[in-house]
Amino acid sequence: MHAYRTHNCAQLRAGDVGSEIRLSGWIHRKRDHGGVLFVDLRDNFGITQIVVDSDSPALETLDRLRVESVVTIDGAVKKRSDETINANLPTGEIEVYARSVTVQSAAQELPMPVFGDSEYPEDIRLRYRYLDLRREKVHKNIKLRSDVIASLRRRMIDQGFTEFQTPILTASSPEGARDYLVPSRVHPGKFYALPQAPQMFKQLLMVAGFDRYFQIAPCFRDEDARADRSPGEFYQLDFEMSYVTQEDVFAAIEPVLHGVFEEFANWEGKGRTVSALPFRRIPYRESMLKYGNDKPDLRNPIEITDVSAHFEGSGFGRFASIVESGDVVRAVPAPKTAEKSRKFFDDMNTWAQGEGFPGLGYATRKGGEWGGPIAKNHGPDKMDKLADELGLGPDDGIFFAAGKEAQAAKLAGLARTRVGEQLDLIDASRFEFCWIVDFPMFEYDEDAKKVDFSHNPFSMPQGEMEALETQDPLDILAYQYDIVCNGVELSSGAIRNHRPDIMYKAFEIAGYSQQDVDTNFAGMINAFKFGAPPHGGSAPGVDRIVMLLADEPNIREVIAFPMTQRAEDLMMGAPSQVSPKQLRELNIRIVEQPGQAAAKKEPTATVAPDAG
Repeated sequence: MHAYRTHNCAQLRAGDVGSEIRLSGWIHRKRDHGGVLFVDLRDNFGITQIVVDSDSPALETLDRLRVESVVTIDGAVKKRSDETINANLPTGEIEVYARSVTVQSAAQELPMPVFGDSEYPEDIRLRYRYLDLRREKVHKNIKLRSDVIASLRRRMIDQGFTEFQTPILTASSPEGARDYLVPSRVHPGKFYALPQAPQMFKQLLMVAGFDRYFQIAPCFRDEDARADRSPGEFYQLDFEMSYVTQEDVFAAIEPVLHGVFEEFANWEGKGRTVSALPFRRIPYRESMLKYGNDKPDLRNPIEITDVSAHFEGSGFGRFASIVESGDVVRAVPAPKTAEKSRKFFDDMNTWAQGEGFPGLGYATRKGGEWGGPIAKNHGPDKMDKLADELGLGPDDGIFFAAGKEAQAAKLAGLARTRVGEQLDLIDASRFEFCWIVDFPMFEYDEDAKKVDFSHNPFSMPQGEMEALETQDPLDILAYQYDIVCNGVELSSGAIRNHRPDIMYKAFEIAGYSQQDVDTNFAGMINAFKFGAPPHGGSAPGVDRIVMLLADEPNIREVIAFPMTQRAEDLMMGAPSQVSPKQLRELNIRIVEQPGQAAAKKEPTATVAPDAG
C-alpha cells in the first residue's frame, strides 16, 4: 500500500464498498455526535466523510486535533444508509470507517477559517493566502485558471502558432505606463526594466521570419490597482502574425476566445451562452456615441442617442444655450419606468452629482403623458417627436446628459450602465463579444497644446503615408482594435507600422524628431530597415478572461498570490528593505526624502555617483 494514499478524497464510490483504503488530507470539519466523530477529510480533489466510533484507535487522536491538520487515515469503505446519502458530494454514497490515523502535520489555531463562505478583510486573506487558497471557491478559481491557460495554449497551437519566450530583463521604454526598474550590478548607474509587454520582441520575431508567435506572457507595470487590473504584474495571451490584415487577425483569435468561453461557459453549472462568430465590429466613434465608452457591455439593450438638434431654439433654455455654444445633449432611455416614483429619477440625478457631474436631467412618461421640468418647457409635441426618434414606448422615461461632448458621452455611458443595473436589464447568462475598430491615430492634447498619439504610436495609419501627408491628423484612423467582452476590455491590438518612413512621419506629426525615434526605439526601427513583413497581433488578458469565466467582480479572486491595492505582498513582505551589502553591490545609496523621517516612510533609492 502507498505510504500516503490509495485514493484521493473525491475518488471513492459505491463500487469501492468493502475495500481497505488509505486517504491523506486536511481535516476540513469535525462533528461530534455523542461518541461518534464525523470528520470531513479534504484534499485538492474533494471531500470524503470519515466515521470514527468509540472502538476506533483513531478517535482520541482525531478528537484532539484542530481542523486543517494533515492526517493519513487507514480504514474500510462502507455504504451510507439511504437517509444519510449526500447527493451534493461525488463521494456522498460512502463513508470510511477509520481504523488508524497518522498525524502528518498538526495545525495551530487558525487566523481565519477555511470552512464556510464568510468574507474576511483583504489584509487577513492576503497575509494568509495559503489558507485562503484552501477555501473552496478560491481553490476552484485557481484550478479554473490553469484549465483556461491549458485550453488557450492548445487552441493557439492548433491555429498554427508557435510558442516562444521573450526576455524578462529588458530596456526601459519612454512610452506606455511606468516601468519597474532593476539596477545592474555589472553596469553601475544603469538599469534594466521588467517588460510592460513583449511588444517589441514579438515584432522582432516577425522580422526574424517566424510568422506566427504566441506566449502566455508575464507583464509588469507600476500602475495603481483596479477591480479588473492587478497592481504590479499580470498575464496575457500575447500573439503576433505576419502578412495579415486586420480581418486575418480577427479570424485567427476569434475561434480561440469563442472556443475557450464555450468550453467553460457551464463552469459550476452557470449555463451561459457566448455570442456567435464572427464577433460584431463597432467603430470607435459609434461606440462613444451609442454606449458612452469604448468598452461597451452589449448585454445592456439601452443605446444612447444624440438629441442636440431637438433642442435648437427650444423652450428649454438651458439645453438650447448648450447646443448653441457647440456642445451636445445625449439621451439615455429608461424603459418601463412609468411605475417608478420621482425618487428613482431624483436619485439618479444625485448619483450623477456624486460622480462629479453637474447633474442628470430627466423626463418621465406614463401612458404617453410627460412629466418633469424638461418636458414641461420643451412641450409635449416636441417630446413626442424626440421619443419617436428614440423608439420609446408610452411608459419609457428619458435621462439627459448635456455639456462638452467628451463629458456628456462619459456621463451618458455611466448612466446607461446604472439604468441597466437598476432596471435589471443586463442578462448575466451571456458573454457578448465585440471588436472596437477605427480608433483615431492622433488627438489634440489640450494641456500641451499639440497633436499627440491617441493610443498606440506603432499602429499603421489607415491610408498609410498618403493619409499622413494629405489628411488632417485628427481625421486619420488607425488599424487599431480592442476586443471587449461584457464591458471588460480584454486587449488592445493593431496592424503594426512596419515601414520606417511611415513611422518617422507619424512621429513627426506628434512632435518627435527622427533622432528621437532612433534613440528611443533603436532595436525595432533598425530591424525594420533590414526588411520587415506586414504584421499585427493582440494580447488578450488571461486574468480578465478567467475573472469573467469565474464570474468574479475582482481580479484578485483568480490570481494565486495577488498584491494589495498598494502593491504590497503581505505574505512575503514585499517590497522590503535590503541589506547595505546588496546596495553597495548595486552602487545604490538610499536618500531620505524631506519629511520622510517624520512620516516613518521607507527612504528612496538613488544611484551613487561612483562605486568606490
